Amino acid sequence: MSSNAFGKLLTVTTFGESHGPAIGCVIDGCPPGLAIAAADFRADLDRRATGRSRYTSQRHEADEVEILSGTYEGRTTGTPIALLIRNVDARSKDYGNIVETFRPGHADYTYWQKYGIRDPRGGGRSSARETTMRVAAAVVAKKWLAEKHGVRVRGYLAQIGELAPRAFDWDAVEGNPFFWPDASMVEELESYVNALRKSGDSVGARVSVVADGVPPGWGEPIYGKLDGELASALMSINAVKGVEVGDGFACVAQKGSEHRDEITPQGFLSNHAGGILGGISTGQPIVASIALKPTSSILIPGRSVNLAGEPVDVVTKGRHDPCVGIRATPIAEAMVALVLMDQALRHRAQCGDVGPVTPRIAGSAPRDDA
Repeated sequence: MSSNAFGKLLTVTTFGESHGPAIGCVIDGCPPGLAIAAADFRADLDRRATGRSRYTSQRHEADEVEILSGTYEGRTTGTPIALLIRNVDARSKDYGNIVETFRPGHADYTYWQKYGIRDPRGGGRSSARETTMRVAAAVVAKKWLAEKHGVRVRGYLAQIGELAPRAFDWDAVEGNPFFWPDASMVEELESYVNALRKSGDSVGARVSVVADGVPPGWGEPIYGKLDGELASALMSINAVKGVEVGDGFACVAQKGSEHRDEITPQGFLSNHAGGILGGISTGQPIVASIALKPTSSILIPGRSVNLAGEPVDVVTKGRHDPCVGIRATPIAEAMVALVLMDQALRHRAQCGDVGPVTPRIAGSAPRDDA
């Protein structure tokens, strides 16, 4: 299957299926000398994992990373870094009833049309299980960005169904299973998701990511635009149907006098552009958001057809999320971090000799309500 790699100077290739023996990735282009150990992957993989709370799929995977290559005595060597995670809790029998049917809202039909064959077990390659390796690869990117440039990438669940945060506190995000920035609403979210599960239905979500500390100058002006590559990377995440940078579609209703980010000697006065102008970073926080569709694997019967083209009703049994957005925050962070590291390396390769350019305009404060 083609198109399993992304990035130019930092290239990540993932492989494996949801119910295969293992999933993995190869990270090519990471500079030498970065300290990396298997334990470094634990925190972000736990944040992404299913089965860690009652509000996500109850599939329990150990997600233990094996570093197969690319390091020596705990540091990267500059050669390809191969990571492997073995699948230990696949239940393929849950998908026996959909071998000859196409689940509405899934990639079953399109994979069948493209390849003439598909792996029905958990969606095979189209499963969100694949995103585990993106998160693993981004552990390397996040660490390099922090050490070399002081960049911090973090995200949060900005909306689930009709619910949105009524207050914002970054400290609250990691204190609940929803990555929700308003601690006072956690019980409300629990009741909301429990009701969804009992009804057999699902709902969509919005996740926002903010990258602080990105210097001005990253990105390219035409075909390698930073916002364009962020949009492409974020859209590649399962279930994502929309991407916004900065104010996104809200700018449709804004006046030019409101949307433009005015500049003073003291710095930018706003960040409606999300930290990117002309495809190049401004030095302000990079702000991007994704819209995730409702999970299509639900207990409510849906009309479809089987391999013979005959009408059938599909009920998807197994272990599924009432809202995939609940565990999408680490995945969205991962794609932003990987794009930023790739762009940083590309900027260094072409413009490393440019040196400091004045004036250097201070960024506005990080947006809390992206």
